[in-house]
Amino acid sequence: MAPRPPLPAPFRAALGEFLETLRVEAGLSRATLSAYRRDIERAARFFEERGAASFRDVDADELVAYLASRRADGSAEASVARALSALRMLFRHLSAEGRIDRDPSGLVSAPVLKHSLPRSLAVDEVERLLAAPSGDGWRDQRDRALLEVLYATGARVSEAIGLETDALEPSLRVLRLFGKGSKMRIVPFGERARAALTRWLEDGRRRVPGYLQRKQVFLTYRGAPLDRSNAWRRVKAAALRAGLKTRITPHTLRHSFATHLIEGGADLRSVQEMLGHASVATTEVYTHLDPEHVLSLHRLHHPRA
Repeated sequence: MAPRPPLPAPFRAALGEFLETLRVEAGLSRATLSAYRRDIERAARFFEERGAASFRDVDADELVAYLASRRADGSAEASVARALSALRMLFRHLSAEGRIDRDPSGLVSAPVLKHSLPRSLAVDEVERLLAAPSGDGWRDQRDRALLEVLYATGARVSEAIGLETDALEPSLRVLRLFGKGSKMRIVPFGERARAALTRWLEDGRRRVPGYLQRKQVFLTYRGAPLDRSNAWRRVKAAALRAGLKTRITPHTLRHSFATHLIEGGADLRSVQEMLGHASVATTEVYTHLDPEHVLSLHRLHHPRA
């Protein structure tokens, strides 16, 4: 398949300037910037095919037509909404910089999305999952440590695989996680998770070829840093070994971490800090507690229950 020709210079220049602004002023991660680039490049090619020479030629009707084309191609509403969000940010930037006369996205309504939550595991299901890599081999030690880190801290998978040995706190009572925008937060690290990570660092990791040349905590059998795709596969493999039938991803453990904390009585602000959410409103989606649990809390703590 032949490579696609580059975008015309006016589109390319505007996109490059926008992404650089996001990188410098908003401190967005490389992965987030790549997602913005993909979404906006796809839209720019659509506008070009319809006769636009630059983003200045795009009006609200063209935006609506692009969103309709995404739906016709089978894109989910969440993907359409994300594309519109990226274009809104771009057009607001171009308008603020005086590159366009009017922001066409202001006249376009965002799709109304259903807020679906990832499934939370029950505590006994988490125990089965964490116990699945039970062998003494280096791979089981690594997988057990990875699963423990994900559940014990609520880390995003990118934060877990981004851990580095020289940044670990010596006693391993807390972990420093670097989240979106390279923002650092400190999260408590429990005893069982600490034991699993210590075993991996002091035994299994040292069996991996070239481990001394790597600072990343989690490595593959060739000594390369564990990437997101490999980490996802290891979580799914553990779920299969544990006999868990539902779809389980690293985010399932993050969601379970938050849910179990809140059900155990943790306040929302503390959970927000541990998850690394900029706004407590984001954390509120994790409060889908069992109705009976909510009633019991009400009976225990409300003066007129």
